[in-house]
Amino acid sequence: MPDLADVTRHRILYGGDYNPEQWPEETWPEDVRLMRAAGVNTATVGVFSWARLEPRPGVYDFAWLDRVMDLLHEGGIGVVLATPTASPPPWLGHLHPDTLPRDADGRTEWWGGRQHFSHSSATYRRHAAAITEALAARYASHPALTLWHINNEYCTHDHGDEAATRFRRWLQDRYSTLDALNTAWGTAFWSQGYGDWAEVMPPRRTHYLRNPAQVLDFRRFTSDMLLECFVAERDIVRRHTPHLPVTTNFMPLWSGQDAWRWAEEEDVVSVDLYPDPRDPYGAQEGALVQDLTRSQARGPWMLMEQAAGPVNWRGVNHPKPRGLNRLWSLQAVARGADAVCYFQWRQSRQGAEKFHSGMVSHAGPRGRTYEEVVRLGADLAKLGPHAAGTRVTADIAVLHDWHSWWAADQEARPSARVDHAGVLSAWHRALWRAHLTADFAHPDHDLTPYKVVLVPQLYALTDTAVDNLLAHVRRGSTLVCGFLTGVADQDDRIRPGGMDGRLRELFGIRTLHEWWPLEEDERAGCDGFRGVLWSEEIEPDGTADEVIPYQGGELDGRPAVLRKGGAWYLSTLPEPDDLRDLFARIAAGAGGDPGEQVAQVVRFGEGREV
Repeated sequence: MPDLADVTRHRILYGGDYNPEQWPEETWPEDVRLMRAAGVNTATVGVFSWARLEPRPGVYDFAWLDRVMDLLHEGGIGVVLATPTASPPPWLGHLHPDTLPRDADGRTEWWGGRQHFSHSSATYRRHAAAITEALAARYASHPALTLWHINNEYCTHDHGDEAATRFRRWLQDRYSTLDALNTAWGTAFWSQGYGDWAEVMPPRRTHYLRNPAQVLDFRRFTSDMLLECFVAERDIVRRHTPHLPVTTNFMPLWSGQDAWRWAEEEDVVSVDLYPDPRDPYGAQEGALVQDLTRSQARGPWMLMEQAAGPVNWRGVNHPKPRGLNRLWSLQAVARGADAVCYFQWRQSRQGAEKFHSGMVSHAGPRGRTYEEVVRLGADLAKLGPHAAGTRVTADIAVLHDWHSWWAADQEARPSARVDHAGVLSAWHRALWRAHLTADFAHPDHDLTPYKVVLVPQLYALTDTAVDNLLAHVRRGSTLVCGFLTGVADQDDRIRPGGMDGRLRELFGIRTLHEWWPLEEDERAGCDGFRGVLWSEEIEPDGTADEVIPYQGGELDGRPAVLRKGGAWYLSTLPEPDDLRDLFARIAAGAGGDPGEQVAQVVRFGEGREV
């Protein structure tokens, strides 16, 4: 299959979303001139152009796009051509209200924004396929075309009637029988037993708490329906251009997609990344997403969107200080990116994102933003021949699973303060501060390349995943698990003892008596550090090699940290400096590469080190 290397050709791709339909045509040649001056070699075109391309049903206007494609090609700029299906034209919703999604309260999401489509609507899918077919047929042989971009930031949910019908079919495929569904969902609780498939609904508004297993399956269903939409469009463009790679852009650590599964269906994995420039850990937030995306791609990946300056959707939208855009872009390259792109090329003068920055801001080419864009383009042009196509290697892996996240992110939990993404970030931040490079992996992945495997929090684990963790330790490698790991199975059914019995034996735990969540201003005293967010009343079985106890309070003398051979268990979240030091100690003890004094990531390939 084609991949990113077929597009980069020993270059770092550099560019961004280009929306010429928002501008007078006399602006277009100036855009190409400025792109060339900035070292731009790629432009993503057509992401939100459906209404311009198909102003009425079945009536296409490609003349303007022909001119754009020709102009970019003449300027030596490759085109990432998008299918415009993320934002259907008003006529589609007006003529076919069944294409509009409904929320859990039954309210329709109307046109006037974007992403106003039902992933389950047969009518939407038919029209999306038609515009995709028309685009692919027209531009398959155009010399500017280098890559396909399907839709944009898939994120829609739908609780409407057509989604309900598809949800039932999805459940029938998963469980076959109502008895199996009732068992998986625990419907004996609160008299929820189903006797007919027609009774099964999406998790719409209820008087009180919803069935968590039902909500979990609905999130799985939503990810699968969106993936069906992607695959349908991907297969159309592949039929016309089997030699060109296909991508869609993930949002950073977004909970709505099982991105491990999605990545298997993409030729190129790409992501949008918008850390807050005012956040002192913005670089670490970026590094987490970069490491995760690289791991999903299993090699070079594409930074599809970032901001050259401020965004428009935070409460206070700060610009990037001088040099920060360059720093964060080069960090992406260091962590495996072979493409550095932006939303968008020219800052919009109208619409909901007119205050979102562009590579050419409202200040124009004399503005500081464009000056920094030009400087970065020169840097990337120098780096490309050395870095493009090389890979990052790591001997530490952090395990992450969207299904476990969905299961943990439910109502009526022991603590609403425990956030899966927050714990994941805290653990990755400790590695980042210790200058330890890490991959991410799914709990079912082959873990043999890694000396140390970290599990910040995997609340729901399958038996297969548990077996994989046990095998990792039996091979003589190191495993570090955080609290609330292995608590439930894949149906969100609590395992006997509050943790999988095999894991309790692995860590030297006889009994997990109680979970003791901590308030925001509360700390758990421990021997040598303090814990935040969570603590547990654990009775060890006497086989652990090392125990760090709690000090004071209800848990005085109980273990905060257990170590049994190569298996570590943390029943609390150590404060940042302490977690950093603990991971540095564990990595050194496992024979991993010691952290450098400054952040350093090495890319390898064809006898090169960058």
